[in-house]
Formats: sequence, structure tokens, C-alpha cells
Amino acid sequence: MQSPLPAAAKHVLIVEDDEPTLRLMTRAVSAAGHRVTSFGDFEGAKKYLEATEPDVLVTDVRLGAFNGLQLVVIGRLEHPRMNAVVLTGFDDAVLREQASNAGASYLVKPVQLRRLVAAINEPTRPDARPTAHETT
Repeated sequence: MQSPLPAAAKHVLIVEDDEPTLRLMTRAVSAAGHRVTSFGDFEGAKKYLEATEPDVLVTDVRLGAFNGLQLVVIGRLEHPRMNAVVLTGFDDAVLREQASNAGASYLVKPVQLRRLVAAINEPTRPDARPTAHETT
């Protein structure tokens, strides 16, 4: 698989509770020239976001008892310029709208790795805090 080359290497945080999928995405994003930090659970990723600013957060929606959109909101409150990509196994209009309201791209699994890398390569967001409806 040949991925589009990034304009500049980014620090990408990938959160996915399915270990084989996490490994596959980590390898693909690293091969595209980005620095990757990965977590298989919500709590570890949340603590990491509280201490570190990634350029891009890629998260599954379903993370055990937690929702990946919560990570997007937490991350964007701490790091307003952070881009986010939400992954889900089920295309859902309400979830798509929630992701959009939180300022995240929305991709349905199984996602083509080329599309994932393209979403990661999007320009960094302007400095903007989530609105009140994004945090509820």
C-alpha cells in the first residue's frame, strides 16, 4: 500500500480497543511518516491527552464503557488546534452529526488506510475552542 506523503510529520494519537486493528493502523500511519502513540483503552488515552498535545487524535467510538467522542471533546478543550478523526463500525446519522459538532472527521470501518492517512494529513485546525453544545 502506498500512502500519500504528509506535508509535515505529525504526532498522531490512535485509540482503538481492538488490538489487531490498532496494530494495523499504527503501522500504516507510521509508514506514512507520522509519529504515533497508541492506546487500547480510554483511560490511558485520557491521561495522555491531559499531559501531551498530539496534532491528531484518531479514536474508535466504542471504547469499552466509554465513547471516543468524549476523548475528542476532552482533547479539543485542552488542545484547540488538535485535529480529530472518529472511527465507527456502524454508519449512523446522529453519530456523524455529533462528530461534526465536535470538530472531528468521521470514517466508517473498515476504513481504507489511504483514507485514514488522508484525514490525518488535513491541515491543523485554527485555534478554536469547542462550543458549549460540543461539551455536553
